[in-house]
Amino acid sequence: MKNAVRIHERDNVAVVIEPISKGELCIYTDMQGKEQEFAVRECIPVYHKLALCRIQKGEPVVKYGEWIGIAACDIEQGMHVHVHNVWNTKR
Repeated sequence: MKNAVRIHERDNVAVVIEPISKGELCIYTDMQGKEQEFAVRECIPVYHKLALCRIQKGEPVVKYGEWIGIAACDIEQGMHVHVHNVWNTKR
């Protein structure tokens, strides 16, 4: 059963729609309608973001097809994406 949502084809994060524990599978539908899954590296609270792919330090974090920040460190697939590892680009 799907437990995360990718909103836009440019997104490199998804929003989890139920809490996911470390080691559980993240399951979402890609833009072609195909189900994708991978192991989650840390606990992700409901409605928080997780990385769909590796995001290198300095790369944009993209949600809804828009930049929401810059990776403050390397973020591996399946990691929690939040204020602890994303710099806000709004000033």
